[in-house]
Amino acid sequence: QKNLFLCLDAFGTLFTPSIPIPVAYARAAARHGIHVGNTENPKDVQSHFREQFKSESHRNPNYGRATGMGAERWWGNVIHNTFIPFLRQGQQFPKALTKELLQTYSSSEGYTMYRDVRPFFDMLRSHNQSQPQPNSPWPWHKTVVGIITNSDARVPDILSSFGLSIGPRRVGTADQRERNASLEDDITFVVLSYDVGVEKPDRKMFDAAVDILEDMLVGNEEGLMMGSFEKLYVGDDLEKDYDGAAAAGWDRILL
Repeated sequence: QKNLFLCLDAFGTLFTPSIPIPVAYARAAARHGIHVGNTENPKDVQSHFREQFKSESHRNPNYGRATGMGAERWWGNVIHNTFIPFLRQGQQFPKALTKELLQTYSSSEGYTMYRDVRPFFDMLRSHNQSQPQPNSPWPWHKTVVGIITNSDARVPDILSSFGLSIGPRRVGTADQRERNASLEDDITFVVLSYDVGVEKPDRKMFDAAVDILEDMLVGNEEGLMMGSFEKLYVGDDLEKDYDGAAAAGWDRILL
């Protein structure tokens, strides 16, 4: 029986910002007393954000992981430097603005899950927990789902806040629960560029996912073997997702 090793991108594939990020940033800044002009079409906020994101990425790569800064301070720098040009003379930067934006984009508060995601995971859970049916529209016996995404460490919490069951395994961490229980999570593990140290389309991102599954299959009660799994990756970016998966030897779907 064939099994499926299904890995998904996160941002832009499973969820998306509820409102455009520049608009959310501008509205939040206005609430904290920073005059940014038109909050519904904040072109200056957008350009400053892009500039500071690029600059901070150059100074402290991989969301600050490469220099030991960490993602929270990294994003704090981006937010702070985005709004410095908008401060009035003598006006202090409101630290509460940084806290608000970090909280907003660390959970479902700042994002919308695409409407077909929850039904898809409900279907998978039902399929994995029932006996295989000969005429099932889902042709695989067992499906294990992982996330491979260019992101910092917030993604697991964001997905959990949408009600999905997320396994604790990440690159460099050990799963403390029983192996079989881990395979029953909606998402068994998460591979983050923040942990791996490179970003898609680098093959190391996809190989890290294979390494995690191989480790989890050791001694599993169902006798599942890595060779029985077809590898499929789904994402929304042609170069990073589709071409990256192809180069790593995966089947792929571009949304």
